[in-house]
Amino acid sequence: MKRNRHTRRARQTPDSDLLVRLATGLSQSSNRIEDAWWESRLAAHIDHLLADRDEEALIAVLDQLYSAGSRAYDELADMIESCAESRRAETPEGHDVVTFAAPVLAWSRFQIPSGPIPAPQLDALRVQLQAHVLAADARLALADVLFSPDQLPQNYVETYQLTERLTKAAIHDRNIKLDPGQLAETVSFLSDTRYVIGAVAAPRGKTMFRWQEDDGDATEAFRQWASQGGEALRSLLPACALEFMPVLAFHAAVRDADRASRPWSLRSAVAFLQTVLNQPVSDLRAVVAPFHDRQLEEYRIGFTQRGSSEVVHGVVWPLLDHEDENHDTPGQIEATLREAGVPNVMLLDQRFPLEFCDDCGAPLYPNPEGEPVHAELPEEQTEATPRHLH
Repeated sequence: MKRNRHTRRARQTPDSDLLVRLATGLSQSSNRIEDAWWESRLAAHIDHLLADRDEEALIAVLDQLYSAGSRAYDELADMIESCAESRRAETPEGHDVVTFAAPVLAWSRFQIPSGPIPAPQLDALRVQLQAHVLAADARLALADVLFSPDQLPQNYVETYQLTERLTKAAIHDRNIKLDPGQLAETVSFLSDTRYVIGAVAAPRGKTMFRWQEDDGDATEAFRQWASQGGEALRSLLPACALEFMPVLAFHAAVRDADRASRPWSLRSAVAFLQTVLNQPVSDLRAVVAPFHDRQLEEYRIGFTQRGSSEVVHGVVWPLLDHEDENHDTPGQIEATLREAGVPNVMLLDQRFPLEFCDDCGAPLYPNPEGEPVHAELPEEQTEATPRHLH
């Protein structure tokens, strides 16, 4: 999950002062014994704030440390993520529990499904995860939902609360049922990500994942999951092109999917436009430009046909983590487009405002003249087509 670049001024409180002190102490530690001392106290304080639903205190200190350029920012962010996605369950044996996500990238001319997973498909996913991803004696809980990005927990407290539910279920090797009425509406995009979310529980100190076992291998585990688990997921995503991502702890999986979704969305756009326009890729041109708010926020790519300045579709490439103007994002975008076969790529270096269509809210994309415009497919190709690309 993207770690936002924070800009607000933190309000000092006793909780925030203690967070700063503990995170700073951890960042300055010089040995593992001292690390463990700081980590245990920092984790206990974060758990207290998460249980009290005090998201504001956590974000305020992240703001403060990020603005100061402190190494403690990364230490605190890592620890908050860990506390939100893992538990030490007080069972007779003592269980460690980690919430994980299994992302899949998808694109389709039709709506990409999300929402409740029928019981037979959920059972099939359990079998494949237990066979290829989890350690032999690990227990499993799955949420009965194929999540879209809009339906994921939107902050640390929501992640913590989902982990609490999954922890209780995983200890008993059961799934959890979510209320479809409580799920956010999924915005329709041509390309998007879907997630299976669950939790793995293992006795404290024992292996959780297949690759931790003596004969395990992470690459082979993910390959088998993509092959066998992929078949279980395909029935949930008909008429979609799919790419399966590794199963990882929740925040790491979402962050990896965010990063992988950017080149995936460009390749999907190229394949889609060839299909709906019935033209070879050599007839496409891509215009790449930076879009700013207070700082550089994203690049937008407008696609035109040969000999035309009309933008027929667009893709947003958001900046992630610590990417900024000094990162070679335009070069990465150009390389992805050329690998997809687009022969004509224009890179514009002027600053564009972060503008959206007043009527429909869609992003405006650059045309070859350096103007931000609405992307519109030719009228005959618009039927059953998502409004814009993700």
